[in-house]
Amino acid sequence: MKRIKISHIYLAIVLFLLYLPIFYLIYYSFSSGQNMDHFEHFTWSHYQDLFNDNRLLAIFLETIVLALLSSLIATAVGTFGAIAIDETKSKKVKKSFLALNNVLMVSPDVIIGASFLIFFTALGFGLGFGSVLLSHIAFSIPIVVLMVLPRLKEFDHSLIDAASDLGANSWQTFTKITLPAITPGILAGFFMALTYSLDDFAVTFFVTGNGFTTLSVEIYSRARQGINLEINALSTLMFIFVLILVIIYYFITNKKSRNRRTIL
Repeated sequence: MKRIKISHIYLAIVLFLLYLPIFYLIYYSFSSGQNMDHFEHFTWSHYQDLFNDNRLLAIFLETIVLALLSSLIATAVGTFGAIAIDETKSKKVKKSFLALNNVLMVSPDVIIGASFLIFFTALGFGLGFGSVLLSHIAFSIPIVVLMVLPRLKEFDHSLIDAASDLGANSWQTFTKITLPAITPGILAGFFMALTYSLDDFAVTFFVTGNGFTTLSVEIYSRARQGINLEINALSTLMFIFVLILVIIYYFITNKKSRNRRTIL
C-alpha cells in the first residue's frame, strides 16, 4: 500500500509540474492586462482580438490542414512500412531497418531540419507548403512504424494462412483480418503524428518559406517582439483542440477493445 501511495503522490507531483505552466498560460488569457505580471480582471477581449486577426486565423487553419494531411499520408506509408519490416524473413535485414527507423527518431530536430533545407535547396525545390508537408511526412513515418509494429508482433499470423486456405485473396486478407487487428496501432500512430506535426518548430523553421508559415513559427516570431496575451488565447484553443483529439482517441480505442472482448 505504501508503494502505491508513494507512486501516486510522485505521479501527481509530475503531472502538476507539467500542467501548471499550461494552466498558468490559460489563466492569463482571460486577463484584461497586456502581460502576465499580474491578473487584472476577467475579459474575453484577447479571444475577440484573436478572432479578428485574419492572418493568425489563416495560419491556424493552414497548420491544421498541414497536420491532418501529413499525418494521413505518414500513417498510410508508415503502416505499410511496418508490415514490410514485420514480414522480412532475414533478422539482420529487419534489425537494419529498425535501426534506420530509430535513428530518425533520436536525431536532433535541428539536424533533420538542416538536412531537409540542404536537400530542397540542392534540388531547387521552393520552400513553402510543399517543403513543410514533405518534411512533416518524413519525420512522422518512423513514429507510425513504431506504433504499428507492436500490434503486428501480437498478431496471430496463422489467421492469414487460414484465410488463404479458405479462398480469400490478398486484399480480402488484409482488409478483413490484418487491418482490423492493427487498427489501434494505426490510430495511435496517426494521433502521435498529428501531435508532432502541430507541435514541431525546429524542422519547420528551416524549411518554411516567405509565403507559408505555421503556428509554432508565427508564435515564435511574435514572442520575440514581446508578450501578447492573444498568443495565450490561441494556445488555449490549441490545448483544447489537442485535448479533444485525445478524448476521441480514448473512446475509439475503448470501443474497439470492448468489441474485441465481446467477440472473444
